[in-house]
Amino acid sequence: MASLYGRGVFDTDPPLVVGRLLDGVPELVDPTQPVASAFDLGLVRGDGIFESLLVRHGAVRGLSAHLSRMVHSAERLGMPAPDRSAWASLAAACADGWPSETDGVLKLVMTRGLEGLPGPPTCLATLAPVAQETLRQRREGIAVRQLCLGVASDERARSPWLLGGAKSLSYAVNKAALRHAEGAGAQDAVFVSTDGLVLEGPTATVVWASGHALHSPPLDSGILAGTTQAELFERAEHDGWSTVMVPTTPPDLVAADGVWLVSSVRGAAAVTSIDGVPRGDAGLTPTVHRLLDLLDG
Repeated sequence: MASLYGRGVFDTDPPLVVGRLLDGVPELVDPTQPVASAFDLGLVRGDGIFESLLVRHGAVRGLSAHLSRMVHSAERLGMPAPDRSAWASLAAACADGWPSETDGVLKLVMTRGLEGLPGPPTCLATLAPVAQETLRQRREGIAVRQLCLGVASDERARSPWLLGGAKSLSYAVNKAALRHAEGAGAQDAVFVSTDGLVLEGPTATVVWASGHALHSPPLDSGILAGTTQAELFERAEHDGWSTVMVPTTPPDLVAADGVWLVSSVRGAAAVTSIDGVPRGDAGLTPTVHRLLDLLDG
């Protein structure tokens, strides 16, 4: 079967990697060939879950934490529990031979399967080089816009159908927020609740420093549990920092010594302006990058 897109689209350096689970067994497939049905609920409804992981120095970072979150997301969506061992084998197969000098983004995707038809979930993985713009933002920082999410800080905890804390494939709102921020001259956004509390970014956790303490909004607001934020806080505590999950307001971010949007692939991107107002990081970003093992050279 011929590729729908033409082989040139997939000519990257290093080459793209695609894998899948069939009956729990991992296999790599030709990235130019279809691996999902047009009837798949992940495609037509966004009904599924995913994780994005960093492959750095040839190794998959934080796999256990990501698989734990994937299991939690599946539970929230009423999907079968992912087989951790099978997914770990698939991740290893995809990353095998990935060049150590190239940061990669590994995506693990599980959908509910075919709409109206019996069958197992669709289980896929892709591995591609991290975009140069993402690496630039890691190095140089980002401007952000604060955007109202349209819900109170406790609404998602009270309304489980809103899927707070689940990493689902339904990312249309998240992507729309990013486009809106970019249209306003920023690179990212921070969601704020209707009662004035900072929640999270469309694809990242908010972390801010004051004194020798790192802070992040609490999970009871329905935000996604950040695997990289958790790793950062654990390492910071061993490095002598205090860490706290605390209700956060926009003025807290303005007054902070430093603010970062933290995620698995981009790592920690320092916020260089909020709503057009420049801000610094008190020279702390190299420390944050060191704690996350993101320093090059």
